[in-house]
Amino acid sequence: MNQAITQSELENGDKNTWDINTEIDDDNNDIADNLAWYNKYLAKYLKTLKVEETADKYVIVYFPDGSAVIIRRGGSTYNFFPDAKFLSKLNKDDIFDNQNNPDNPLQYGKNNFLFAFYPNSDDTRWKYAKNKGLEPYKWINSKTEDFEDISWRETSYGCSDTGSKIYCTALIQENGWKIPEDYPVRF
Repeated sequence: MNQAITQSELENGDKNTWDINTEIDDDNNDIADNLAWYNKYLAKYLKTLKVEETADKYVIVYFPDGSAVIIRRGGSTYNFFPDAKFLSKLNKDDIFDNQNNPDNPLQYGKNNFLFAFYPNSDDTRWKYAKNKGLEPYKWINSKTEDFEDISWRETSYGCSDTGSKIYCTALIQENGWKIPEDYPVRF
């Protein structure tokens, strides 16, 4: 994805100038035109099998290696699925409904991994992503916290037995892109 972003910059200018709607969240994703965003910035630079738009306006991109990514929130949020076949188990009309319910097959840190793209955000809660490409999802939910003070395990989003596991991608990155021995999710 970052290679596609770099290639797109040659045609669309620096990623820091791209139109990324940072005000969109899951509750108002329907106002986003994720497909237009994908077509403008990424479509030409990715080898894909197919692209779908869901009822809730998410864009699902399927890759030849069997993986897939869901692009949502105005081009700012990416759920990467190492195995695209898993998506067939989800209700595509409401993919993220009850995502933290243990009975829901969607499990962060196991079958999907969350990334963020906020290269031009001035919101300090997204400072980890500032001036960068696609990065593991690291959102500081307080404007006074600092990344150095955050354990990617010890928050409500943490990669732990009690956390939602949204930060598991960040924990894996912090561990040199290897799954730690004490990783809380079993495959």
